[in-house]
Amino acid sequence: MAGKDWPLVPLGELTENFDGRRVPVKEIDRKTGPYPYYGASGIVDRVDGYLFDGEYLLIGEDGENLRTRQTPISFMATGRFWVNNHAHIVRGNDRADTRFLNYVLSQTDISGYLTGSTMPKLTQGNLNRLPVIAPPLPEQKAIAAVLGALDDKIELNRRMNATLEAMARALFQSWFVDFDPIRAKLDGRQPSGLGPATAVLFPEHLEETALGHTPKGWEVHSLDKIAHYLNGLALQKYPPGDGATLPVIKIAQLRKGDSADADRCNTDLPPNYIIQDGDVLFSWSGSLEVELWCGGPGALNQHLFKVTSAEFPKWFYYLWTLYHLDEFRLIAADKATTMGHIQRGHLAAAKVLIPPRALLDSMTSTMSPLIDQLIANRTQSRTLATLRDTLLPKLLSGQLRVPDAMTHVEAGA
Repeated sequence: MAGKDWPLVPLGELTENFDGRRVPVKEIDRKTGPYPYYGASGIVDRVDGYLFDGEYLLIGEDGENLRTRQTPISFMATGRFWVNNHAHIVRGNDRADTRFLNYVLSQTDISGYLTGSTMPKLTQGNLNRLPVIAPPLPEQKAIAAVLGALDDKIELNRRMNATLEAMARALFQSWFVDFDPIRAKLDGRQPSGLGPATAVLFPEHLEETALGHTPKGWEVHSLDKIAHYLNGLALQKYPPGDGATLPVIKIAQLRKGDSADADRCNTDLPPNYIIQDGDVLFSWSGSLEVELWCGGPGALNQHLFKVTSAEFPKWFYYLWTLYHLDEFRLIAADKATTMGHIQRGHLAAAKVLIPPRALLDSMTSTMSPLIDQLIANRTQSRTLATLRDTLLPKLLSGQLRVPDAMTHVEAGA
């Protein structure tokens, strides 16, 4: 039986509903703990207790996202967790696979089932009436397994990257802020976590500088001296035409990490203003962020810096810019304007420490693989997400059968 022959069934006939077990907890009354606390669009906090233990499907009950769908309206929740009363909680019954229902809802038009003019709401009654396709259960499980393999790899990459980012930040903190290897030498100890060839390159003393006690022999420079901060263009001056175009990377795209639904511009702009995967981007106005861009080629919009250096490695200027981010955010927050920002003078006032070249090269041999792998994982995840989004409607329509889809998944993963 192909997709076009699969019946449409009300969602309520395919699910068990657990809304009655939801318990909202005011923020002031929550106690921090290890368990996710879910709302309409995902995790909003972590608490010290849980209401559910298992695999469930959460569906937004209210909020503008039900209309705009900037983020998925449904998502899986597994393990132990708490849910407030802004998300319906359901599970597939003996006729439906829970994960399959999540994929179906991502393709389901719910606009005719929303109520409320100012705040959209999907009531439990209307949720239960949503018509969704219902293939035979084995087919549901097979489709969910194909798409789930891609999502599982994306999630694995996300977790790996959280570890890589934490490792890079911890090493940076140890070397450039806490000076752990040097303090170990001052105490007559061998620096931990370093090979002998690297440990010997760290000095054995601190000296007084404009930044206080810093490693002997290390130079103090300004942030804008170790890297070039290229401000973006007013890209409305490069309107799209009949030829090739690029997505315009603004603060919104930087925060999302992709260029979906971005404005477009033509490609007749200086090459330096074209963004590629792995570029360091810094939004200096509005919402200040520093990111390793992995959302594909794009055009650098105003209010964003593309950060590069001809002399220093990427990890070095990325982590130093990130180190000063909190300070920059405080400066921007103090601006008496509608959109806080920093100026180039603040880049000059932000100081960095530069170790001798031999030590910097040794640090790079440790740091660069972490950053390179992080970029590779993010780029792969984007490719896998694109593959998933391509396969999904074809599988649900029956245009593509599971064995053929698996060939694409194996090649992509």
